[in-house]
Amino acid sequence: MAEEQSYALVAQDAAATSAREMAVAAGQLPDPTLRLSVESLPINGPMQYSLTDDFMTMRSIGLIQTFTREDKRSARAARFGREADLAQAGRAMQLAELKRNTAIAWFDRYYQQQMVELLTRQRDEASLQIEAAEAAYRADRGTQADVFVASSAVARIEDRIRETLARMENATTVLARWVGESAFSPLGGAPRISTTRLEVHPLEHRIDQHPDIALLTSKEAVARAEAEVARQEKSVDWSVELMYSQRGPAYSDMVSLSVSVPLQWNQKNRQDRELFAKLAKAEQTRAEREEMMRERVAQTQRWLSTWRSNLGRLSDYDRTLIPLAARRTRAALTAYRGGKGPLSAVLEARRMEIDTRIERLRIEMETAGLWAELEYLIPEESVERGAANMTNLLEKQG
Repeated sequence: MAEEQSYALVAQDAAATSAREMAVAAGQLPDPTLRLSVESLPINGPMQYSLTDDFMTMRSIGLIQTFTREDKRSARAARFGREADLAQAGRAMQLAELKRNTAIAWFDRYYQQQMVELLTRQRDEASLQIEAAEAAYRADRGTQADVFVASSAVARIEDRIRETLARMENATTVLARWVGESAFSPLGGAPRISTTRLEVHPLEHRIDQHPDIALLTSKEAVARAEAEVARQEKSVDWSVELMYSQRGPAYSDMVSLSVSVPLQWNQKNRQDRELFAKLAKAEQTRAEREEMMRERVAQTQRWLSTWRSNLGRLSDYDRTLIPLAARRTRAALTAYRGGKGPLSAVLEARRMEIDTRIERLRIEMETAGLWAELEYLIPEESVERGAANMTNLLEKQG
């Protein structure tokens, strides 16, 4: 839905279309120039303003055509072709960011909702403690302070619920920025975040498919295409003019043919320097791409390391920490009901259990965010293409 509603993708498609159209136009010869003129028209004397009396007066029509070499036209067309590739690379980057941001917004809404449900369950259980404390107080087995403490615990949970509801509403608003009104619909189940495509196909083997790297690669290609255009500009274009001139009826008509050639008399300080500037720009882009490759690989390795560590922590929470916290709460509650423990111990155990479960949700939410970063780091079509190429290579080697 986010992809269907994205204007950023429409803009990149339009940029690619524009560049392709310009590539076709750049490959053509320049348009011919039509020239109409009156030459040597007398402006005084007996033949003033006459177009036919003076033998020098000519009414001329000419056609001028500049003949741009095919290599130069091809270089100009190739430059716009590389710009079309750049727009496509920009689209791939926009699409990857769109999917990643949509997934992160969805997870934010999902886990805030899970937080609300968790706190609501804990509030309902804590509310029972108020009833138990009131019953114990009426039976002279407890104090009124216990009732107040139990009520305060429920009030604190209510406050956390209101805070989480506000965050869930904000998360829904962010999700709506990507998918529209559908953000307010009930959510389905969460995807499995314990595996990611990037773990199966390591980034080191497909770093050139990273959207940021692919974009800089396309920018480098554009810069090199511009350098080639500058190299071709060192070869001058010839212009040819054919002109037909008509004089008075007593005089002969005339035809003129002329050739014009630009004089690159200071090529060392003009054309050569423009070429060197374009080559330096291409080298700058190449260096930036190499630097970004190192940065993106290191960043992705950090994400993978944290993601794997968080999966282990979640397993520990499910296997040890949450069961222990739940058993502690049950034990404190049993002791309180048997008159062997204070209510404060029950409330403290319940608070610790809530904090443990909330911390587990926080870690899972962080892990889901890392999963989204990794899962949508490389466009899916690039992964499929890379897997197909690897399969073909293995088949050939086999």
